Amino acid sequence: MEDKARHQGLRNQLVSVLEQKGITDKNVLDAIKKIPRHLFLDSSFEVHAYQDKAFPIGSGQTISQPYTVAFQSQLLEVKKDHKILEIGTGSGYQTAVLCSLGAKVFSIERQKELFKQTSSLFPKLNIRPKYLSFGDGYKGLPSYAPFDSIIVTAGAPFIPQPLMAQLKVGGRLVIPLGEDVQIMTLLIRVNETQFEKHEFGEFRFVPLLEDKN
Repeated sequence: MEDKARHQGLRNQLVSVLEQKGITDKNVLDAIKKIPRHLFLDSSFEVHAYQDKAFPIGSGQTISQPYTVAFQSQLLEVKKDHKILEIGTGSGYQTAVLCSLGAKVFSIERQKELFKQTSSLFPKLNIRPKYLSFGDGYKGLPSYAPFDSIIVTAGAPFIPQPLMAQLKVGGRLVIPLGEDVQIMTLLIRVNETQFEKHEFGEFRFVPLLEDKN
């Protein structure tokens, strides 16, 4: 699992592209610059790893394009030691970005094969999320709540109530809402019963799967 000077050069170019597209959070850009995205992809995609594109990662899932990862991370306004719940571990790339930002990441994955694959990848890359869970993201992780912020990395038809309940007052929930095309949505919890809602345009995600059993 090599990370060479040419990979670093490609990451520097990618960061320039993200800056041109409006990503301004220096910490997020530094994380993108640091994390070897090619190691989260099948080796046949390595040549494309630092293009601003999504790619298949198996189990019908994708690794989000770097702009999307950076955009969601920027919306979270991550501070060191923030407790963050991530719904959809996927390839683990978004998890790695959040860990690099100093967050304590609790992540849930619904696809068994992907969960096993990513769980074994993290130690090899010295990435240390606080907790990885195989389960239903719609339910969140109530036993670890409340969270400073929650990030959903798949398209959801609605905002799951359990996730809203597990967010701290003042906390931020970033979720792509919609069926075919999603609107990136930010909820800020104002108090026990009220949330502020902000919308940030169209994105495309794979669907958020619910455990029907």
